[in-house]
Amino acid sequence: MPDAAFVFAAGLGSRMRPLTDRLPKPLVEIAGATLLDRALDAFAEAGVDTAIVNIHHLADQIETRLDGRRRPRIIVSDEREKLLDQGGGIKKVLAKFEGRPFFICNTDAFWIGARDDNLRRLAAIWNAETMDVALLLAPRLGSVGVEWDGDFHRAEDGRLTRRAAGETADYVYAGVGIVKPQLFESVEEDVFPLAPFFFRAAEQGRLFGVPLDGKWLHVGTVAAIEEAERAVAEAKGVASSPR
Repeated sequence: MPDAAFVFAAGLGSRMRPLTDRLPKPLVEIAGATLLDRALDAFAEAGVDTAIVNIHHLADQIETRLDGRRRPRIIVSDEREKLLDQGGGIKKVLAKFEGRPFFICNTDAFWIGARDDNLRRLAAIWNAETMDVALLLAPRLGSVGVEWDGDFHRAEDGRLTRRAAGETADYVYAGVGIVKPQLFESVEEDVFPLAPFFFRAAEQGRLFGVPLDGKWLHVGTVAAIEEAERAVAEAKGVASSPR
């Protein structure tokens, strides 16, 4: 089980404008809880010790929100001067992982109704000998806020292959993964994306995934906020209704 996570909270949230002109996307609330807190609470519940959170857009608001949080322990990676993209953000703090695999986590999605701990579910399949990256997956159909044709095909052994142009795939990346720090050690650039590392691992047969338990909610647009609120309310109604 990785004991550290990198939580992406630096992005501009462009697809949520004008809301994100005044509020960073990780601080958007769904059913009274911010997206950032939902992610960090999941790591705390799973027993992850440390979360490194990068900040750039409206960074002061995120720092204020993180103030006082004790579980997990928070390390802020300040990208105010220059937004480094996801890969560059990881490279900036790579030494802090001390060569050990770590979680990665987007802050524009979460899940509800899970019977199993999905972070532990992902950690249970991790095998450093056969994998470079392991991803938590959500079904393309039945998830909230999925407006594309899927991301990956999944074989019976959990190995993932990238969806080709013109295809549909059963699974989407659910925004949480485990990665090896060694993937980034030889990168010379300071600003670079993360997705190509997934695709390269897939080409080499070293990308694996596990479907999450529960219902996944992707909150990538303003319209998706209302949809997510409705899904949470419906789930609570089902849970509280007499049987």
